[in-house]
Amino acid sequence: MPDQPMPDQRSLGPTHRNLSNRVASNPLAHVIDYLAKKGYSRTEAMLRMESANQEIDGRPLPPMGEDSRPKYKLGFDLLKTWVEDNLDLYKLRRVLWPLFVYSFLNMVTSLWQQDAKQFFESSKNMFLPEHTDDIRIFEPISLPEHVQHNDLAVLYRSNKYRIVLSTPAYQNLLQFLESKEKEGGSVMNAILSSYCTIKTLERAADDRFSFATMLGQGGSDQSVPLEDEGIPGHHPGSAYTGDNPAMAGTLPRLRLGKLPMEPTLEGDVRHELAEMDAKEPPPPGRNTLVEEFEQMIKQEEDEESPSRTDVPFPISTARDLAVEVQKVRDHRDRFRIPARTGGVAPAVSVCMFTLHNTFDSVNCVDISDDNTLIAAGFDQSFIRVWSLDGKAIKPAYPEMDEDTPPANSHRLIGHSGPVFAVAFHSAATGEENVDRESKDYSPTNPRWLVSASEDKTIRLWFLDTWQCIVAYKGHDRPVFDVRWGPFGHYFVSGGSDRAARLWVSDHIRQRRIFVGHDQDVDCVCFHPNSAYVFTASSDKSVRMWAVTTGNAVRMFTGHTGPITALECSPNGKILASADTQGSIFLWDLAPGRLLKQMRGHGKGGIWSLSFSAESTALVSGGADGTVRVWDVAGPQDSTQGRVVNDGASISKIDVSNTAAGSSGQAKKKKGKDVVVSPDQISAFPTKKTPVYKVKFTSMNLVVAAGAYLP
Repeated sequence: MPDQPMPDQRSLGPTHRNLSNRVASNPLAHVIDYLAKKGYSRTEAMLRMESANQEIDGRPLPPMGEDSRPKYKLGFDLLKTWVEDNLDLYKLRRVLWPLFVYSFLNMVTSLWQQDAKQFFESSKNMFLPEHTDDIRIFEPISLPEHVQHNDLAVLYRSNKYRIVLSTPAYQNLLQFLESKEKEGGSVMNAILSSYCTIKTLERAADDRFSFATMLGQGGSDQSVPLEDEGIPGHHPGSAYTGDNPAMAGTLPRLRLGKLPMEPTLEGDVRHELAEMDAKEPPPPGRNTLVEEFEQMIKQEEDEESPSRTDVPFPISTARDLAVEVQKVRDHRDRFRIPARTGGVAPAVSVCMFTLHNTFDSVNCVDISDDNTLIAAGFDQSFIRVWSLDGKAIKPAYPEMDEDTPPANSHRLIGHSGPVFAVAFHSAATGEENVDRESKDYSPTNPRWLVSASEDKTIRLWFLDTWQCIVAYKGHDRPVFDVRWGPFGHYFVSGGSDRAARLWVSDHIRQRRIFVGHDQDVDCVCFHPNSAYVFTASSDKSVRMWAVTTGNAVRMFTGHTGPITALECSPNGKILASADTQGSIFLWDLAPGRLLKQMRGHGKGGIWSLSFSAESTALVSGGADGTVRVWDVAGPQDSTQGRVVNDGASISKIDVSNTAAGSSGQAKKKKGKDVVVSPDQISAFPTKKTPVYKVKFTSMNLVVAAGAYLP
């Protein structure tokens, strides 16, 4: 029944009548009325705002009344404009996504279909590159019933969205929302309070290249990885489509197949394999080399591949023929690592090489393809190369090294700053003069080494003479990483100037510059067909670039710490990235989605990753002094691990997980829980040796290297 106004209330305005009715039905109105009479205007305004915009359980209600409807859009637009002009743009922009989602869902549940649709259409484009899949799922929602039956909407409304911000950025955000309280800031603040969990972090000093410092950071407060941003268990990944707004929401088609072989080289390989089959017929039940080669070609034809005109290479040489023949032999004779079946993991062994008396001066390590040499870059600006068997290194041209006595190591001097990256490659230069019938000959003999330094240069070293041949200059700040392409000729570098650069070994200037990251480019790698380059940055994102155009074709986000390692699978379909928080992410390149996240390493960084030849297993090593083997396929719930608090040390943790099989558990390290996801196949602990490099050989054996730190 309508309220019957008393005679003495007829002279009151509608506002006072509504207030009197609310006082009679709501005790909170008594408090508001009392504050108004006593003149506590600010407290009264805050209480009115909270009571009008929040439910009993604290969740925000849509503002009531026609005049209040635009506050969601007004508050969001004001915050968006402020964020775009803020110095902490990258950190604060992540706040806009949950505000957009929860504002839209609240408007829909309040039956404001038209306002919700207009709000969604006007703001969705800014989130398409990073949240394409979520946008497509939310777009059909227009009624409260849709919200209740939409799995993604239920997931968002039943969980709090987690955000990590620096303390100054969070304080600036709160100050802005309070200053724009009447323009919609109060509504945005209410959404953050009720639907989001914000974790603040102090800004820390950047000392990434001291490994002992990294290990020292793994104290009692560093054992547990930070909570992932976003909704727990929901990491759809993202895909970047370039800077063209017309292409927003569409994914460029990738050609992930193997780079086709030259017709002439293919014929030569087939002829060479036939001669080898005639000399050494295979045992019964095993394919001939020619049959193995035909199977490899047939498998490669199933994938769309780039053409050799897109990625030009020099004419093939005798060395290229020998390399391709060796690949076929390895493909037939290697130890195969199938995907885990029935919970039984494949047995993987690791051979660990340890460098002693380095006194935390080693920054990087690499092992040659034929496992004969190991190189390390030092803080003291030099590189040292050892033979892995401890014997004297035999020069390819003895007449060129007559004055050099035999030694099991050589020092390369030329840089004027700490060396941050080294990479071996077997090159064709001069290969025609090598005796291919010699027992010491190998098509993968290391001939060249490339290095990157704080002195802003990249140097190419010829290992036959142990001399620097070229110094490549292009970066204007320290260079942090450099990697050869899978066929040589090209290499890519990344540095503190926030750019990655593509180089051709026989040209002094870079051929491509990849720019887009907000912070340092810390690690780089090639796709197996050389048509794409991957870069990872301290801004916690990974980008995929097309070599032919220089444009970004994918961007992957989700890491909660700076990314420290990258590796693409040999089949060209999966990218693995690892960060300082001990997490490994596997990305499906074609759709641009996150496959899964794997945990097990401690804090300090995962510094090296490597895939098996079949792309079914992944090996990792890092600051916690362990080498861990992971199942690439693995269970669907790989991000969920059980916690077992038994007070074991890190060594005991690793030993207990060495057995093959599912290890979905966690052990306690210094009072903290270390989560181990069930994807871990095995773990191999060292004593006090951080692992700088891990590598699957062509025969699927694992070699690793590190420097002992007492």
